[in-house]
Amino acid sequence: MKTNVAALGSLLLSVFSFNAMAAESNSPQYLSDWWHQSVNVVGSYHTRFGPQIRNDTYLEYTALARKDWFDFYGYADLPVFFGGNSTAKGIWNKGSPLFVEIEPRFSIDKLTDSHLGFGPFKEWYFANNYIFDAGRNSDSRQSTWYMGLGTDVDTHLPMSLSLNVYAKYQWKNYGATNENEWDGYRFKIKYFVPITPLWGGNLSYVGFTNIDWGSSLGSDSARDINGNHIRSNNSVASTHILTLNYAHWHYAAVARYWHHGGQWTDGATLNFGNGNFTTRNTGWGGYFIIGYDF
Repeated sequence: MKTNVAALGSLLLSVFSFNAMAAESNSPQYLSDWWHQSVNVVGSYHTRFGPQIRNDTYLEYTALARKDWFDFYGYADLPVFFGGNSTAKGIWNKGSPLFVEIEPRFSIDKLTDSHLGFGPFKEWYFANNYIFDAGRNSDSRQSTWYMGLGTDVDTHLPMSLSLNVYAKYQWKNYGATNENEWDGYRFKIKYFVPITPLWGGNLSYVGFTNIDWGSSLGSDSARDINGNHIRSNNSVASTHILTLNYAHWHYAAVARYWHHGGQWTDGATLNFGNGNFTTRNTGWGGYFIIGYDF
């Protein structure tokens, strides 16, 4: 959770990078004509997935692919690779050395050799979203598997739109009360809109929103000194990106809004041994990304 929000910004970047690279998919200047990959430097500001606001600058590898029945996005982060604020722990300062998220989808239409689409729904997928935070010990690790149904939507507009709905199985969760159980659901919407050629590249808008609900984490969590649950049963993270893509380089500015980010209750009063502080898990943060596609 601590780096997930920045990684999600990179996810969006990869979605629109794929669209730019697809037109050059047969070009020998890339290592693969279908496994599209990049390395990125990501700077994050005021991310809100943990109980304390976090700033971080880190190194990231991303991959995006679509071939036959297989649709894939994934990334691997090295948290705090280039530094961060005092609460940002990562690879060099006894925090997590690795954070990974993958989103494989498998086309039900193609695997069953049938056409299941109807109305605006073009194709259906067995959709997955797996998150792993390596952590340094058991209480600093996360392992979460979302699984469900996904579809691509025909908008009849110059934009792409996909929808996924998942049930969540929670293994490790930084020592929280909902470990090793089914716990809640997620709805994910992703969209890509090309805007205009600009400065020799292509300017695009990409967005996605995760809506989590139905968890028992908030109800089962401890209370703060004011009697409020410190965790929430629901959360929202909504990301909005402007990206400028070239043949190899890409640049993105990202704005993200959280509501109870990371399922931490906004406004709870906590104390981790250094005095009381109030969680600020509802609000805006941002990222800037520079990446190279190869």
